[in-house]
Amino acid sequence: MSGLESLYQELILEHSKRPHGKGLAPDSTSGAATSHQRNPICGDEITLQVRMNPDDTVRDVTWDGAGCSISQASASMLAVLVDDREDGMPRAEATALIDGFRTALRSRGTIPIDEETYGDAEALSGVSKYTARVKCAMLAWVAFEDALARSS
Repeated sequence: MSGLESLYQELILEHSKRPHGKGLAPDSTSGAATSHQRNPICGDEITLQVRMNPDDTVRDVTWDGAGCSISQASASMLAVLVDDREDGMPRAEATALIDGFRTALRSRGTIPIDEETYGDAEALSGVSKYTARVKCAMLAWVAFEDALARSS
């Protein structure tokens, strides 16, 4: 294993052991939309909640779930990306982020995940070479996409 692959593996394990954004806010939270997604192939599950600001920007993402380290790390990495934005993430930017991530993961390694755009989620680039693992990495992102659609 190369040094970079080892670093990526450590980053994925770190996010799965110490996840960011894990723990759902109470259902009564104003402006919240929730999506539950399950990967029937491996049993991974994610329930993701999106809270929006009045200006239609994403305020934060929280989640809960169970599954492999890839699905859990991916949810954590997504939460960090959104929550690091002090003024919120515009809906159009969130949608573009999801689309770009999906495209990179479906590329079978031909399109790298950009670290500047995706932060720690770049560590999931290697997953695109393993079709069965793409669904694990995409689970939280699909839930994010669904929750955004529900928050309209």
